[in-house]
Amino acid sequence: MAAAYPPDGLAWEWRETSGAACRAARACPHEFVTTQGHVLRTADFIATLAVEAAIHYLDLTVQLPAAPAADPASLGLVRRVLDGLLGTAVPTGWTDRDYVLKGTGRVPLDDGDRVALAALADQFPLFG
Repeated sequence: MAAAYPPDGLAWEWRETSGAACRAARACPHEFVTTQGHVLRTADFIATLAVEAAIHYLDLTVQLPAAPAADPASLGLVRRVLDGLLGTAVPTGWTDRDYVLKGTGRVPLDDGDRVALAALADQFPLFG
């Protein structure tokens, strides 16, 4: 999809869209929102969007070594979500970035990961 945009077009679109989403979230007077047939607390819906944005930022920059690093707070949020899906804190020394990539199936687990995770490895990817 990024190829459909002119140079810098995707970045402009993202700034506009994310800014509008943030303004709407701050202005929303409702405790709950409905989306895709589900009812969520507004704060949980916003957190879901933040998790998606963090993961997709890594998707977009994986081949761009000069791109700025992902925001540490956003990767920390994704770590908490992945730990929740796993049912425990991941028992490895992965960085947040590595955990996001492996926990979402963007990077496969290697033999060392499988040993470190033991039976938990069968749950990977946690979501994709």
